Amino acid sequence: MQNRVSGGLASAKFSEQSGDIVARLERLPFSPFHFRAAAILAVGTFFDAFDSICIGVALAVIFRSLHIGFFNAGLLLSSGFVGQFFGAWAFGFLSERSGRKVAFIVALGLFGLLSVVVAFAWNIESLVVLRVVQGFGLGGEVPVAAALFNELLRADKRGQVVTIYQTIFQWGALLTPLIGLACFGLFGPDLGWRVLFLFGGIPVLVAIYAWRALPESPRWLANHGRYQEADAIVRAIEAQRFKERLAPPRAQPPQSAAATSVGELFAGIYLRRTIMLWLLWATCFFVAYGFSIWLPTLYVSIGHLPVTWALWLSVMTWAVNIVTMYAMALVLDTIGRKPFLVAGFLVIAVGGFFGAVAVTEFHATGWSILFTVNIFLSIGTSLTTVLAVAYTAELYPTRMRGLGVSSASSMNRLASIAAPSVVGALLAAQLGIEIVFALFGLVGLIGAFVIAAMGIETKRRSLEELSP
Repeated sequence: MQNRVSGGLASAKFSEQSGDIVARLERLPFSPFHFRAAAILAVGTFFDAFDSICIGVALAVIFRSLHIGFFNAGLLLSSGFVGQFFGAWAFGFLSERSGRKVAFIVALGLFGLLSVVVAFAWNIESLVVLRVVQGFGLGGEVPVAAALFNELLRADKRGQVVTIYQTIFQWGALLTPLIGLACFGLFGPDLGWRVLFLFGGIPVLVAIYAWRALPESPRWLANHGRYQEADAIVRAIEAQRFKERLAPPRAQPPQSAAATSVGELFAGIYLRRTIMLWLLWATCFFVAYGFSIWLPTLYVSIGHLPVTWALWLSVMTWAVNIVTMYAMALVLDTIGRKPFLVAGFLVIAVGGFFGAVAVTEFHATGWSILFTVNIFLSIGTSLTTVLAVAYTAELYPTRMRGLGVSSASSMNRLASIAAPSVVGALLAAQLGIEIVFALFGLVGLIGAFVIAAMGIETKRRSLEELSP
């Protein structure tokens, strides 16, 4: 009897303390504190994009200098995603057990260090192996950073702020071809791709800085009974000067003190969410990585463009992505997540089927059809991929948010493993680029149906309200 009473008191105290932290966080506007945390996390996100895209940039040179075919090139592009699949799960568990901060720093340092090692690869086989190991760290950084950043923000502008933050990935993807051009111009193709990977080692330095400067998630701390540490962080935010007067804390839905459980991903209301989110990540990133990573090489091998022109066209495409994402951010918290996700997948479907018809019926060839279709696919994936991260973080509770985002992210990695190899195999079999376009159109239709049928709206609702 006494144990039940003491257990009830402990549970009530936990609920009161965690509720206090959440209520105080939910009244805090975006501040210099949030900006500093975002800046550190954004470096990781920038270099996650850099390391994911630079292999495609380097491949435009490696493809010819090492005399590899489409199939082996596809295996090389897929190799990093193998490590990312396992890294997503591993760092998801680490973020729940040891905290978002620790998981982020370890992931960041690991993929930065391995980027330096990749620069010294001596043949295609060593490149594949090292990219697998590097991918282990790459797989953990983005989902853990997303969980941490979402947990620092209040509900009313969370979609806009997180979307703007996620554009850092697009900036990384846009600038990577430019950095590649600089490396190739200064050091020549054979040495330039190695210097490109050396540049990717900068996250090691940022990881060291983040150990001192990056805050832990107050929500995670409170959820693990570390109220005093959470309170100290929230007090530091509250002590800043704000343009608006802080409203009094408002009561938030109680959170469960249950431990993280993989089984909960597939139980109750979270089963439907997990299925929907896994399919969301798999479909949008199948298209994103299946085409964008191949694009510089396709411009050269099918479009017959010089490497320099191929990289400049890639830069133009990523610029379109960034403009699309900023435009969406302005109205996201008004219109909502679900309409943009459905619209993004429909744009992918239109682009894919348009390309297939243009090549099959009108015999469109060359770089112009590649560029035109890619604009459609890029707009569609810029809407879906950026929302996938923020949307997933909103649909799981604090006790398993890191694991939920990481597990969904692992579906991205599976799709990213499959997509470059599938595209490479289709091209190697000489089935034609129109088959690749049609495949992306079909994937876009599947994604649109899944979100329309199973998605829920999350705009302007607190994390605790969405996920009890």
